[in-house]
Amino acid sequence: MFKKVVHSFVLAVCVLGLNGCIFLAAGAAGAGTAVWLSEKVTQEVNVPRDRVVGSAKNALKNMKMNIYKESKSTEVTQILVKNSDGRQVWVDIRPIDAKNTRVDVRVGYLNGEADARKILEQIVKTAQGLF
Repeated sequence: MFKKVVHSFVLAVCVLGLNGCIFLAAGAAGAGTAVWLSEKVTQEVNVPRDRVVGSAKNALKNMKMNIYKESKSTEVTQILVKNSDGRQVWVDIRPIDAKNTRVDVRVGYLNGEADARKILEQIVKTAQGLF
């Protein structure tokens, strides 16, 4: 009986690890820290949503990525582009409150973490006036 419980626990930890959830549990993200979760990188910034949207467009343009679709609702602004190797890039910008925004970047369907982090870094730098 004890052996089954241990095996079940180990299996649950492995499944969580494969989904990326274990990283969130192990190191919860504070403001200013990008987190890889569910095949996307996420960061909260202390910048209003509209400014982040403009900064995202500028950063993507500076990175030679053409926006081919943009949709906006009260909950999220989504920008879609293709990167240089043809993979789709999703940039989701969600207001947290009047002064804070969450930015999610996903590149392709698998193994896009490095590219997503580069894109997010440029968006945040541009939004904060550092670039």
